[in-house]
Amino acid sequence: MALEVIMPKAGIDMTEGEIVKWNKQVGEFVKQGEILLEIMTDKTNMELEAEEDGYVLAILRQAGETVAVTEVIGYLGEQGEAVPTAGSAPASEAPIAAEAASPVAAKKEDGYDVVVIGGGPAGYVAAIKASQLGGKVALVEKSELGGTCLNRGCIPTKAYLHNAEIIEGISHAASRGIMIENPKFTVDMEKVLAMKGKVVKTLVGGVGALLKSHGIDVFKGVGKITKDKNVMVDGAKELVTDKIILAGGSKVSKINVPGMDSKLVMTSDDILEMKEVPKTMAVIGGGVVGVELGQAFATFGTKVTIVEMMDRIVPSMDAEVSNALRTALEKKGITIMTSTKLQEVVEADGKLVVKLEGKQDLVVDKALLSIGRVPDLEALGEVEFELERGRIKVDEFMETSVKGIYAPGDINGTKMLAHAAFRMGEVAAENALKGNHHVAKLDLTPAAIYTLPEVAACGLTEEEARKTHDVSVGKFSFTANGRAIASDENYGFVKVIADKKYGEILGVHIIGPAAAELINEASSIMEMEITVEEMLKTIHGHPTYSEVMYEAFADVSGLAVHALKKN
Repeated sequence: MALEVIMPKAGIDMTEGEIVKWNKQVGEFVKQGEILLEIMTDKTNMELEAEEDGYVLAILRQAGETVAVTEVIGYLGEQGEAVPTAGSAPASEAPIAAEAASPVAAKKEDGYDVVVIGGGPAGYVAAIKASQLGGKVALVEKSELGGTCLNRGCIPTKAYLHNAEIIEGISHAASRGIMIENPKFTVDMEKVLAMKGKVVKTLVGGVGALLKSHGIDVFKGVGKITKDKNVMVDGAKELVTDKIILAGGSKVSKINVPGMDSKLVMTSDDILEMKEVPKTMAVIGGGVVGVELGQAFATFGTKVTIVEMMDRIVPSMDAEVSNALRTALEKKGITIMTSTKLQEVVEADGKLVVKLEGKQDLVVDKALLSIGRVPDLEALGEVEFELERGRIKVDEFMETSVKGIYAPGDINGTKMLAHAAFRMGEVAAENALKGNHHVAKLDLTPAAIYTLPEVAACGLTEEEARKTHDVSVGKFSFTANGRAIASDENYGFVKVIADKKYGEILGVHIIGPAAAELINEASSIMEMEITVEEMLKTIHGHPTYSEVMYEAFADVSGLAVHALKKN
């Protein structure tokens, strides 16, 4: 006989509970002691374990519903066993029958359960997740596996920046008692390219191995969606599928300025194939890519000028952090021009003349166009989607306006970060295979800039937070941190923005050593809704950079131990 699953009475005063999430769906097997669902009361969150082995025969109450204690919310039993018709659920709310069990009971013989278009962070992760969920999966990629991040973005740029870090280390060696007889250096770009290529090849091969190990069919070519909602590869081979995950990624953004088609103007794709270190270079756009590549080449020996239209570089970051980064880059010899508008670019005598509105022309050997990226919509094919400013519009489940087609990653323009794409890809796969139950929470996605010093952020900037909250701000400098001083990396600070009344953490911003690593702690703290007071009960190792994070949280309440007392 089917076993009733009821809303438990988890306390003498408990009268009802809210279902947060079912961990198992109708048709899925659950072992005794395995977590079946999560509930929430006014006092606590609880996980309900299965009382015996069995299949989920029916779910009578869904996530988000509030249910009286002892009410029947589902049934467990033998596969195919009938569900009792009587029970606590209102007749108008018939249980989800076992026939509506998990959409993927076994891999399809003909066609695919899911075809993924794009092998970047969103696409390959979605493909693997869909396979893990039991689906027969194909992936179509027009270029190299790994997408922009791996081949032409995050990874190659970090390889260049590590070279810059080595060069900076050499420049600091003598002051640390390391005497190098001839500290002069040159950069062999042929070898730099070979190093970068080796790194990329290793990681691309790793992605390929992962896909192969999960039994995913990989097709090389341009995938486009047909009017029947299948996928055509290079206009020749049609992949029949139930669902599509469109993860086409993004491409370099262009601007309509005369002269930008010059061969001396490079995109972020082009510069990573350049076989020389130019003597002079203008970086058009002071965003993340501009400052990272600008600093890399400045360290290699190029005289770099960054031109930014906004009033500060990396304008999406907290203003105080942005200003501190500018100071650091200018000390390294980079010229930064903000509130500066580009008029046109002209070639003259083998040089590039960059004409600026109201300012003196720049004459350089090369220019890097780094004004961001835009969604790559090549795969749309014969299906019409709802777009929003050139981006595919998706709902919280990553589903597009066309049912059965999901669009995670850069193509939807929500959070154009590889790690956000990973999560969106997982969510898209889960929903494509199991129905729309999973939501991608992206508001606490950490972001980082891998300059020297690094910059990282999570949550609201101080300017944003003050618009809606009464805030307290804590800040602590790396200049007072033992690990930073010993490592000659004591520039920068951690800044914490908290709600004054409740101690809720609204934002954390870092400039300094290991910022890209430290920000993950902040993201976890905020996701778990840990308050300033609770954070101060933790212990951070010594000597570590992370102590600065702890002290910044303490400073929110004026309790930083290693800060001079304020009068």
